[in-house]
Amino acid sequence: MGIESNRLLVDIENLSFSGVVLSIEQRAALQTSLTITREQYKFNKIYFWGKILGTKEDYFVAVGVGENELKNRKFLYSHDCIRWKLLNPPTDEHFNKLKIVKGRFTGDPSHEFECKTYRLVGEGEEEHLEEDITLLKEEDRLSAVIKSIESEAFVVPRSSFILQPTGEVVRNRLFEGLSVNEAAKFGNYFHFRDEILLEQKSPLFRADLDKSVDFLDPINEDQPEGCWSLQFERGSALVLLRSLKWPGASFFHVPETSSFGFSYFGIGEENKDIPFML
Repeated sequence: MGIESNRLLVDIENLSFSGVVLSIEQRAALQTSLTITREQYKFNKIYFWGKILGTKEDYFVAVGVGENELKNRKFLYSHDCIRWKLLNPPTDEHFNKLKIVKGRFTGDPSHEFECKTYRLVGEGEEEHLEEDITLLKEEDRLSAVIKSIESEAFVVPRSSFILQPTGEVVRNRLFEGLSVNEAAKFGNYFHFRDEILLEQKSPLFRADLDKSVDFLDPINEDQPEGCWSLQFERGSALVLLRSLKWPGASFFHVPETSSFGFSYFGIGEENKDIPFML
């Protein structure tokens, strides 16, 4: 999910309250190129996901989905909003290096970052620290960052997606939006990822859930408490959710309509100081 290509011009305006801005040229290029890319890669749908800022060039990111929108997701990036390149899925090694890598994205996919780790070697008086240096390619770092943001900051309203008996997760065509009162509660927004917290619940708790709707993790159980910001704009005609853990991750929903979307505009770095700020 993100902003569907055929609704880009309308939905990007709703995210402007969070500082999400695209030029007229970028909007026009995205609307055309994403349609062509969807046909080229045989995606069911394609969404504009956001922009990761680099020191020299920026990465515009899109995601193409298949029948199962939760499982069949492929990410692409572009520098000019016209030519798109498919990203390889990140590996466990990429995620491990992501925890220690330092420095801003440059905009050059072939750039390599140094990842330094230290270990104790020797015994007694000869004991000392030894430095190990490995490299992380920027393209691989980009893939790992996108996946991390998706896992921790990408949300959807309750009931907007349903789990079918076949196991596929699809858009709920009967979804008519959250009411204004429902939209004000964090518990009505779910992480769009495989369940993590829900698996830890007791069978008795899970038995009371509607399995076709409540199959995702609600964000009101995220730690640290207070890592989400919720506010209304235009009176109560628009609700905005912002992640404080991943600054730049924003979600909007127009209550009592089926309109919602997500976008990330930022430098691709997690706010690791969030526990000390709340």
